[in-house]
Amino acid sequence: MTGRARVFGDDINTDYIITSRRKRESLDPQVLRQYLFEEIDPRFAASVTPNDLIVAGKNFGCGSAMEVAVTAVVGAGIGAVLARSFSRTYYRNAVNNGLLPVICDTSRIREGDRIAIAGDEVHNQTTGEIVAAAPLPRIMLDIIEAGGLVPYFRQWGRFPI
Repeated sequence: MTGRARVFGDDINTDYIITSRRKRESLDPQVLRQYLFEEIDPRFAASVTPNDLIVAGKNFGCGSAMEVAVTAVVGAGIGAVLARSFSRTYYRNAVNNGLLPVICDTSRIREGDRIAIAGDEVHNQTTGEIVAAAPLPRIMLDIIEAGGLVPYFRQWGRFPI
């Protein structure tokens, strides 16, 4: 996976990703995408291009456990979030909805850097730097590759034994 870094700081909570009042309007990812990060930067959603990657500091997705915070990101065509750490619920919601959560040192990634994720490594193609990423268990990778938990079960019908 390769894309342009869209950089945020620490403690980005789910209401910053998409305010909870928006989920009352619609749960359609294509509708929600237009409100992505509107509380931080009202112009952000309009600037997102397919394959952009969110890059953040520690504790990404903290706050409420609303799944719509992942839905809006996926709806915008963003395939991965790189962060130093994630809230537990955002991490699980990401996997269950086909969004790749990458735990790595993001401190030297800058806005607009070209980033490539290859297995357990993150390559900053702009600077040439390579950082290690925490490996994901095979079952989580399979769920993400299927597009989320529901598509995974539609395809396989069960978890492997």
